[in-house]
Amino acid sequence: MCMEISTNNIVAQVKEQLLDRFVTSGAHVDLFDAIHGLSWEQAGQKNETFPYNIWQLTEHIRISQFDILEFCRNPSYRSPDWPSGYWPKQSSPKNSLEWKQTQDKIREDYQAFIELIRESMEIFKRFDHGTGQSVFNEALLILDHNAYHVGQIVLIRKVNGWWH
Repeated sequence: MCMEISTNNIVAQVKEQLLDRFVTSGAHVDLFDAIHGLSWEQAGQKNETFPYNIWQLTEHIRISQFDILEFCRNPSYRSPDWPSGYWPKQSSPKNSLEWKQTQDKIREDYQAFIELIRESMEIFKRFDHGTGQSVFNEALLILDHNAYHVGQIVLIRKVNGWWH
């Protein structure tokens, strides 16, 4: 049986595969597995081998992911200054509540981006604002950016003896 190939069919398949990358980690560790079981003290602990600690990397992911989401949802949104606006001002979380809130906000924004992909009828359509970005481009940016920093988090955990 031969399946008719149409643009709509191809876009639907791309969307399905893109969503799959957001909801499954495949062969890689996802962010939530990478930070699972870490105390707020561990997250804020500095290892002199690395320029950032796990807290700073996780907060950077949160800030960046929020920025990408808001850019997609709100044409009048203004991004923070680069690079200072994309990194936390403090070097560690104040307490376990702040560490948990960071994780919860990342999860919330991540889910919101998944919904944005699901609801988007034209994931390749360039936004009227920006410099040629689309939902598809920004989805890849989130996946790529998170993967890069998750690798750093896992490496820090391994060096500190906090990885299984």
